[in-house]
Parts: sequence; C-alpha cells; structure tokens
Amino acid sequence: MNNVLRLAIVDPTDSSREALKTMLLGLESLWLEAECSRYDFFVDVVSQSEPDVAIINLDADPDRGLRLIEEVLAVAPECNIFAVSSSTEGRIILQAMRAGAKEFLAQPVRLEDLVEALNRIRERRFGKAGQAVQGGTIIAVTGATGGVGTTTVAVNLACALAQDEAQSVCLVDLDLCLGDADVLLDTIPEYTIADVAQNIDRLDFSLLKRSLTKHTSGVYLLPRPVHLQECGLIVPEDLKRMLGLLKATFTHLVLDLSKGFTANDLTAMVAATHVILVTQIDLPCLRNVVRLLMSFNEVEGLSEKVKIVINRMGMGDNQISIKKAQETIGREIFAEVPNDYRTVIEARNNGIPLVEQAPKAAVTRAIVQLAEALCGGEDARPLCKDTGSKSSLGRFLGFLSKKG
Repeated sequence: MNNVLRLAIVDPTDSSREALKTMLLGLESLWLEAECSRYDFFVDVVSQSEPDVAIINLDADPDRGLRLIEEVLAVAPECNIFAVSSSTEGRIILQAMRAGAKEFLAQPVRLEDLVEALNRIRERRFGKAGQAVQGGTIIAVTGATGGVGTTTVAVNLACALAQDEAQSVCLVDLDLCLGDADVLLDTIPEYTIADVAQNIDRLDFSLLKRSLTKHTSGVYLLPRPVHLQECGLIVPEDLKRMLGLLKATFTHLVLDLSKGFTANDLTAMVAATHVILVTQIDLPCLRNVVRLLMSFNEVEGLSEKVKIVINRMGMGDNQISIKKAQETIGREIFAEVPNDYRTVIEARNNGIPLVEQAPKAAVTRAIVQLAEALCGGEDARPLCKDTGSKSSLGRFLGFLSKKG
C-alpha cells in the first residue's frame, strides 16, 4: 500500500457522512480506515487506526468539533486534520486553522476541492514523486488545420488506452459545434456535455458518471451538445470544474478539441498533461504548426506540453521528410501515424475503433504505440526516427525568414 493515504472521518450527521464516504470510495490511492458518528469516540478511533488524514465535520457542534481537532493532534501529532463546515464565517475557518487543521473544506464537499487538498497532503508526505490521488493524465488532441484526422487520432487513442484494464479512460468531445466522436463510436448518448454544464452546481462523482456513455471498448464518452444553441452553455470556468472531476475519476482523459482554438480549447490545453498537435507533412500544415507554436509560447508552460504527431505519413511520393520538417519547425516529431485510407475509412463508416476493426494494421499499431508512450506521464519520449531528406523546403524556409 505504498503512497496510499489512510483516512478516518467523524460526522454525527448520517446523510453528510454517507455522502463523503461515497465520494472517498470512488477515489483510488485512498483507504478509508475508519468512520465515526460520535465526537466523543473519535480520539480513540484515531489512536487505534493511526490515519494519515482525519476529516472532522464541525456542523453538528462547532465548539466541540474545534476542541476535537486539538485532542486528535495531542494523540496523533502527525495526523493531517481536514475541517469541514457549511459555515462561511471567517471566524470558524480561522479557529479551525488555529486549532491545527491543515485544510478547511466547505460543506457540501466538492470532489475537486477534496482531491486538491489530498494531493497537497500527499506531496508533503511522499514528495512530488508520490502518486497523486487518481491523478489522471489529460491528453488534449488538436490539429494544425481541419481535415488532418484529429478526431480519428483522439478516438482511437482513447480506445487504445482503454485496452489496458488497469486504466480507466474518458473521451470528451470539445468540438462543440461539429464534433463527431459519437459517430466514430457508433453511439447515441443519452446525455451530453451541455447537460453536465446545466447541472454544474450540483455536479459530483455519481452524477458525472451517470452522464457518460460507456462504449464496448471500455471508453466513457462525454459528447458535444446536440443543438448548436447549447454550445454557449459550456464556459471555461465550468469546463475547469468538469475536468477536475473527470481527472479525479479516470486515469486518462482524452480531449478532442475544436479547430477554432477557443477559450475552452485553451482552458483544456492549459489543464492537459500532453497536447497532441496532429498535422500532415505538407507546407500549409507545417506553416500552421510554426504559427501555433509561436502562439503557444505566449502561454506559460503550454509549449513544453506540445507533441507533434504526423498523420497519414507516406501519403505521397513527394512528401517532405521528417528531417526537413523538424528543421523547419524547430521541434522533434513525436510520432508518425502511417497513411491507410481504406482501413481508417472503413472503421469510421462502421463506427468501430481500429483496435477492434483492424488490430494488426500498421495504423493501429502506431496509435497503440503512441498510447503506450503517453502512459509515461510527463516523461513521455518521442517515437519518431529521422527518415532522411526527400524534398526541398526552400520556399517555406524563405517565407519564414521573411516573417522573422
């Protein structure tokens, strides 16, 4: 049980105690060591169970709860106390922190607030190498232009990740106007991201999971809205909360972004662990890659996340070489996905992911290898190797020098 946080909770109110238990049981890397419904018994519970974190709900009797914080720390000084209260008074918060609470959470407890607090405790206890509480890897997939196969890569990447039973994967279609991830998976979802946005104030782990559609591949899908008028319901602040909850729920999130680089797209890229920039190896696409990278440099920490993936590699005899492309954009090509139009279009038309439709095809193997590489977290290493020069980029380099 390395890097597992052990928790004990006390709350005399059955409903709020059960709600918190349900939330905790939905998280990995946590162990609910003990629960208690009486303040008077909790010190003994802590003495016997020796939890890393003790969660004390103050609402039933704030004065007694505040004294309990001091009593717990007297017998277990290494225990991290989380105080929970529905009161928003600064006095209560200040008294709880003075009594020794490490964190203060508003009641009802929001999942993302709890996860953030637990991760702060985890970092203090285990260091940055400690595994975050179900610290999901977020992979945002975008394109250098329309039609380069962004959704195909995103959907099949999610399905490839889901082949590992140890991983839970959610695919979110953020191409709010024209997304078609549901079509590629041949699903008719009951709920969409618009439904989640409309219920954002009462969103929790249970409600979010019910809003998703599970595909036979194991991927959970949160599709784009049905009606164009609903696209405006999704705003960056609400999206941040959705991603926080999903990150606490799944080991991997794959976000299929729009080509508009909207405020929602930027929010997703900032939250992401990796940003996959899908392109083809031709002059218009490479020009856009350079422009995008220049823009990403203006957002702190974003450019370092970007991993360039060449799709439909080998589509033409006069295609630009990987070496020349890397020299032009000044970045490594992270991975190549070979051109196999017949296999990919057949899978799309059938609504079947490549791992099921054509598991042995070269295009499928390339996406599976990409998925495996991204499972290494922030330390993912490029898969691409230099293939030598095939053609000149003189005109393109000349264009760049003039712009520079």
